Amino acid sequence: MTDIDGDAGRLGAAISRHPREFVGVLMASVAFFAIFINALFLQRGPHPAPIFATRPPMTQQTPVALPRPRAVAPVVAPATVARSQAQIIGDIQRELVRKGFYDGAVDGIWGGKTDAAARDFVQAAGLKINTDASEGLLRAIVTSNAKAQRDRAAAPAPVRNDPIAELIAPTKQVLAIQRALSDFGYGQINPTGVYDPETKEAIEKFERDRRLPVTGQISDPLVRELAAMTGRPLE
Repeated sequence: MTDIDGDAGRLGAAISRHPREFVGVLMASVAFFAIFINALFLQRGPHPAPIFATRPPMTQQTPVALPRPRAVAPVVAPATVARSQAQIIGDIQRELVRKGFYDGAVDGIWGGKTDAAARDFVQAAGLKINTDASEGLLRAIVTSNAKAQRDRAAAPAPVRNDPIAELIAPTKQVLAIQRALSDFGYGQINPTGVYDPETKEAIEKFERDRRLPVTGQISDPLVRELAAMTGRPLE
């Protein structure tokens, strides 16, 4: 006990002589042990600079699936190419010739003769469709069984030198004029190809609207104005 008491007395005397140094050593010791305990027991993960070198844990790498290359859709060319208006009109004329409604040239031009033949076909087939040049009209002509009614007697008509009969005989130009006037609302005209009072009255009304000399007769200015209004020549 005497040795222990002596050591304690000497320690106490040393502390009393150097109190600041003792406190500094004590705080440094406490700080050292605190850091040591924290590094070994209180850290959840590995210390960035551990005192003792440790082997890094083995980690299993998960294979990464590479994205599959996308299939490129093949470029499909259009099945059909849009046909020109002249080609459609040429096919319509060709089918009208085959059905007996048209006897003109297959030139791809929609003139008054082609228009009249198309109207005759629509009337003979009993259809209610537009007679403008289109694929629909062409399909209707191809699929229809309607044919132009021809006279059984194929002999040509005898030549007559009767000017009155020639004036009242039906003509294709009068028929085209009558149809044009009827389409644009210039009277209830029955397209017969024969110049009659109803046609004369419709011509007079058209001439007044177009500020032409009112004659009621078929003239070159009348034909030109009608052709400009319909957008096609009157044959």
